[in-house]
Formats: sequence, structure tokens, C-alpha cells
Amino acid sequence: MQNRSEKLTPTTMEEEQALQKRKFYWGNTPDEEEYHKLHNIKSTTSFYKSPRGLSLFTRSWLPLTPPRGIICMVHGYGNDISWTFQATAIFLAGNGYACFALDMEGHGRSEGLKAFVPNVDDVVADYLAFFSSVVTSTDANYQNLPKFLFGESMGGAICLLIECKRPKFFDGAILIAPMCKISDKVRPSWPIPEILMFVSKFAPSLAIVPTADLVDKSVKVPEKRIIAGMNPVRYTGKPRLGTVVELLRVTEYLSSQLSNVNIPFIVLHGNADVVTDPEVSKDLYEKAKSKDKSLKIYEGMMHSLLFGETDENVELVRGDILLWLNDRC
Repeated sequence: MQNRSEKLTPTTMEEEQALQKRKFYWGNTPDEEEYHKLHNIKSTTSFYKSPRGLSLFTRSWLPLTPPRGIICMVHGYGNDISWTFQATAIFLAGNGYACFALDMEGHGRSEGLKAFVPNVDDVVADYLAFFSSVVTSTDANYQNLPKFLFGESMGGAICLLIECKRPKFFDGAILIAPMCKISDKVRPSWPIPEILMFVSKFAPSLAIVPTADLVDKSVKVPEKRIIAGMNPVRYTGKPRLGTVVELLRVTEYLSSQLSNVNIPFIVLHGNADVVTDPEVSKDLYEKAKSKDKSLKIYEGMMHSLLFGETDENVELVRGDILLWLNDRC
């Protein structure tokens, strides 16, 4: 348990206007390539054709020295790999880890209707195919490096599903506020789920599910809330029926399979998270049969641990992740 004190001040109108002019999450300058150079990494972008024919946008963030390990990263619902998600990848690459990620179907610059995930199993297959290609088609030296999954929120759930699909392929998993169960604090109350499930059979792509903006519920620091909301490809509409039904199905399945988890992992969660349930992360830690497992619960922290918290708190969480990785590489 970590105790951190923060002082959060509201932004002035002038500060908000300045933030709204940002081209990148770090500001207007330097440009992306120069920013990566300043952090002693190199980065690439490309499009990957998935086995089912989807064009999926990918990025890599690579250290300038031989890497210690490979990290295969999965973003969360409504997010993508080109805005604030980059901050963690840049940090890890700067500390010697080769990071790879793609925008899942319907997210970021990938093909598909925005925020529509009709079948999570297909998404898992996309990620597994891409990550397998990374390991086998990159520098031959990479093939002998330890491989880790990294997932935030829904991405954490997808990481666990990847492990179920191909056990022992990865050497460990970093799970940030994983969506192993949708919190009752954001889940619609009865009879709305039942009604939505019925309607989704006829109109799965309808964006009508009532819910508050997840940025407001995820990001603590007001200035960072503005920055997160400025992501040019962030989905701002209501969740789509088919996506919500799929997430309910998958999280219900995962919550019943916690005792079968056998991969080495660290799970990190804020106890003030109202998007995903920290109690389920505790259950994962207690029930998983993994011999190598760690749990970090942070006092007063919200859902966006690696961006939305104060810089001091973000540094704390990053440090715990890096320590865990360095101990295994």
C-alpha cells in the first residue's frame, strides 16, 4: 500500500486554452521523431495485415542499445497507441526494453468502426499473430530475449486471454488496472444490461449505452484530463451495444477463470479506481496458481495510473514496473 499526498489545482482559462493548442501530448514541440531522440530511443510505425484481413496500425519503441527484453503492449477501450499511451512505451524503451503495440480493431488508426469490438476472441487472435510475428521476424537476437505482455484496463483482460490461448509463450505479464470484471460503479443497473443485450442482437453497432465519460472517471489531475481529451483519434461517443455485450461476456468469463492463471505477473491498481474493480485484482492475486506473482495497490490513485496521476505518482508506478522487469531480465 502506498500513501501519496497530492495538491490538485484547477486550470485557469488561459492554461486550458494553452493546453488545447497542443499538437502532441507533451506539447507543440519538438516533433515526434526529435522527442524520441531526446529520450534515447528510436520508433517506427507501420500497418499490419491481420490473418482475417484487417489493416491494423502498429508502433515500435526501441532502445539504442541491445534490449534486455521484449514488451508486447495492449491499450484499453477507447484508447490508442499514439497519444498518452506512448509515454509508458517511451519510458520502458529508454530503460532498455523493446516495445511493440498495435491499435486494436476500431481504435486509433486501425481499420474498423470506431470503438466497435464485435468479438474479443478475434482481437486476441490479431494480437497473438502480431506479437508472434514480432518475435520471429525481427532481429535474430530478439528471439532469445524474455517476452512480456503489458495491458492497461481492457488490454489487461486481453493479455490474460492471450495467455489462455497460448500458454507459456510469454515469460510474464504486467497488468495495469485490468478489466477482469466491469466495476459495479460504471456497469448499468438492472434491467438496463438485459435490455441492451436484447437490442444488441438486432443493432450491435448502435452507440447508445448510457455511461459517463471515462476520461473524467480515470484521470485525476485536471490538466492531464484536458490533455487526454485532446487525443485527435480518441472515441468520444457512447459505448456501442455490441462492444459492451462482448466486454460483459469476456469479463464474466475471466472472473471465473482467475484460479487458472499460471503466468508470472504483476498487477497494479489504484484503490480509488471506479472503472475497473481493484477487489478483482486482489482476487486474481490470491486465486492465480502462478508461483511468481505480485500485487501493488496504490492508496488514493484512480484508473489512469501511468498518465492521469500526479507526476510523482506516475514515477512511483513506473518504478515498480521497471523493478519487476529488471529482476526478471
